[in-house]
Amino acid sequence: MKAAEPGVLSASAQELSIQFPRQNGHILDQDEEWCEVRLNGSRRRIRFHDYDEVYSIPGLYEALFYDQLKCTSPVTIRKLLAEQLETEGFDPRDLVVIDVGAGNGMVGEELARMGAGALVGVDIIEEAAMAAERDRPGVYEDYHVVDLTAIPDDVRAEMAARGFNALTTVAALGYGDMPPKAFAEAYNFVAQEGWIAFNIKEDFLDDGSDGTGFSRLIRRMIEEGLLDVRTQQRYRHRLSVSGKPLHYIGIVARKRGDVPADWVD
Repeated sequence: MKAAEPGVLSASAQELSIQFPRQNGHILDQDEEWCEVRLNGSRRRIRFHDYDEVYSIPGLYEALFYDQLKCTSPVTIRKLLAEQLETEGFDPRDLVVIDVGAGNGMVGEELARMGAGALVGVDIIEEAAMAAERDRPGVYEDYHVVDLTAIPDDVRAEMAARGFNALTTVAALGYGDMPPKAFAEAYNFVAQEGWIAFNIKEDFLDDGSDGTGFSRLIRRMIEEGLLDVRTQQRYRHRLSVSGKPLHYIGIVARKRGDVPADWVD
């Protein structure tokens, strides 16, 4: 294990501090990043993408990604969506949103602040649902802990009955966190002409280097008219542990058609 160097002490009422690994000439890939967490006298090494561990510690997600690494994505995607709703005269109160990869509710909180009428969270991790209830109770009308590639019939029926007209997914595409089929399943719950707001790492969209097929799926959806992109913006998602800016592309689009099953199967 590489030695860790102090980060900004942060967090909640707990004695929580975070240290990042010393680089020693090796720059960690985003998927490799980790930190050492010291909590009430004990130490624990946590990989950033091990979200179950991150969510299990109250205040850690915010302290790590927002206080120290300056993540802007929930606010950025909310602003992009709000701008397009205003442009098209769509009242946010009429939104029925499925928030995919909802985590502990930071995106849901931004959508609620925008005035979204109804929010349903979806995540595959039980700890995410527990964290959302702990940290932001009442933001979501419902929260499903479900594998979107294997949705139980009762959950599928309940979600289909919701009448979703918007989907958001922030910082969840690529790196294997969500397979393309899961995104397609959630997307297909949204009504025609519904709003789709998401982000993806810029080089994933450009060259398909994510290795999960997401860039191919998104490009094909755009090229074949399933996604009508209304706005697209490059922005700084957050900083890496080395201080390097990590740029993502934020996209807001209208849905023009479902994703065929054979595209993702």
